Amino acid sequence: MAGKVFFSVTMTLDGYVAPEISPADIDALRGGETTPGLKQWMGQWSKLQAWVFGQRFFRENLKFGEGGEEGRDNAILEETFHRTGASVMGKRMFDLGEVSWPEEAPFHTPVYVVTHEVREPWERPGGTTFHFVNDGIESALEQARKAAGDRDVRIAGGGDTILQYLNAGLVDEFSIALAPVLFGGGVQLFDGIDAARIGLQQTGAESSSQVTHLNYAVVRT
Repeated sequence: MAGKVFFSVTMTLDGYVAPEISPADIDALRGGETTPGLKQWMGQWSKLQAWVFGQRFFRENLKFGEGGEEGRDNAILEETFHRTGASVMGKRMFDLGEVSWPEEAPFHTPVYVVTHEVREPWERPGGTTFHFVNDGIESALEQARKAAGDRDVRIAGGGDTILQYLNAGLVDEFSIALAPVLFGGGVQLFDGIDAARIGLQQTGAESSSQVTHLNYAVVRT
């Protein structure tokens, strides 16, 4: 039986899943340079994801060493990882990750990148292979489903890619880790959502000392 399609993101209290970053700052990151815009982006991103960085599973998966927190936040990260048989992401997320992920990328499954760029698959140590899909989000999802088998497909991001899958009626469920952070601007998760076509059913909520985890099933209306 085919698995579900889901996404799992951290979001600020004012609705943003990432700071805004300019193409020039992405180029600077690729070149190993630092710009004021890049410093600001990294500072905001670090605040948003602070709850993740100290977890044991995160540290072990990225080879940051032993130790780390082992509570419910850690368990949720581990559960999300193990349910995922393949991932889909947009080109912008890949561009940022290509220069910041370690050599052994943290997915350890096939990843399908929705892009206009024609490129051969990029295989990394540890089981991650990036496949570049040039014919749309449906094709990327179909390929990811085949690769995932009976496990789930995660729409990894970024926000625009998640929104496209939501509006196309292709997401079954999602979870949001709501962080006590305010951005005042950036990449808004639901900006442009086709609200008339999408209903939500809350399936769970639990809090830790750092974030509130909210889980939803998507109901097509």
